[in-house]
Amino acid sequence: MKTDQSITDKMNHFEKLCREQGVPLTVQRRVVLETLAGRLDHPTADQIFDDVTHHLPDLSRTTVYRVLETLVQMGVIHKAQHLGSVARYDPNTERHHHLTCISCHKVVDLEDQVLNQIKVPKASSKEFEITDYSVHFKGYCSDCSSKKKNSKTGQK
Repeated sequence: MKTDQSITDKMNHFEKLCREQGVPLTVQRRVVLETLAGRLDHPTADQIFDDVTHHLPDLSRTTVYRVLETLVQMGVIHKAQHLGSVARYDPNTERHHHLTCISCHKVVDLEDQVLNQIKVPKASSKEFEITDYSVHFKGYCSDCSSKKKNSKTGQK
């Protein structure tokens, strides 16, 4: 669960980075990052837009997309993309892995020290240098798994 302190720490780190990198600290950037940092899931840009417009009703969808890309470039958030799926945004920039429900598309963090110790293979091409990795598992979340079981037994 996100705490007020973890959100405050994230915002303080962001403000420091803005000063160091000479990036303007705009209201839009603050609200987008605060909104994302307060969530427990890995929302899409459209989900973040929906949340942010409660605070800034005149904010455009394009601005939200631009702000998210700026935050990714600054290293404040990660863009979690897996083949065939829409990009989702994650305020957790430490190495971690993900579980994705193939039914509802929910994405959940997976912290696992064993996975963090996987030896990175040498790339087979001289044109590619691996700098980081994350493991992505697909399956059914508990809600969707229960729904599947109930539909097989005829329960609602």
